[in-house]
Amino acid sequence: MKLFVGLGNPGAKYARNRHNIGFMAADRIAEDHGFGPWKARFQGQMSEGRLGSEKVLLLKPETFMNRSGQSVGEAMRFYKLESTDVTVLHDELDLAPGKVRVKAGGGHAGHNGLRSIHEHIGAAYDRVRLGIGHPGRKEAVAGYVLHDFAKADEEWLENVLRGVSDGAAALAAGDGARFMNAVALRTAPPRSSNRPEKSAPNDPATKTPADPAPAPDNRSPLQKLVDRFK
Repeated sequence: MKLFVGLGNPGAKYARNRHNIGFMAADRIAEDHGFGPWKARFQGQMSEGRLGSEKVLLLKPETFMNRSGQSVGEAMRFYKLESTDVTVLHDELDLAPGKVRVKAGGGHAGHNGLRSIHEHIGAAYDRVRLGIGHPGRKEAVAGYVLHDFAKADEEWLENVLRGVSDGAAALAAGDGARFMNAVALRTAPPRSSNRPEKSAPNDPATKTPADPAPAPDNRSPLQKLVDRFK
């Protein structure tokens, strides 16, 4: 059994905030993969379902971001899970908008939700870092993450959420490379080219056929002279 945790703040006021991209990812996975209804549990909202062969619990803590670990710790202890069974989906200032990375363990880099989770379950859990970009100044961070995504962000945001959902089964199976490939197919699809393929210089199929050799002229000198004045 795996526990996927989407981070965010509860309530309509925060629903479209950059800080809530983890909630958005959890909602998309639940919707696309036919998970059960969201129910109030463990100081949050939980939905149950399957991703591939794995049973997965989706959790959205409603303790507000800086106390997310309370909800995660309760759920983990109830189901007797290890911290390595937990994957946290969260916003990441240090990645450009639309970039996604997976990470096992590590520090919290000042993220209040991750800091709280560290305090309750330790650092040995997996993360899906969902890039939202940085406002450029440290003092602007709080206002930036608690502000709604701009209209110009809608396309890349939709592609990221679809990619995360597409790769969710691989993520549950512990296959980070396959998960990242699914995300890349949405966020950076291969470009198709309409140019005709270049053929090798010696390819017989591309050679222009030579003009046929002229037929031999078998006319007599008299006939040639007559034909000239026709």
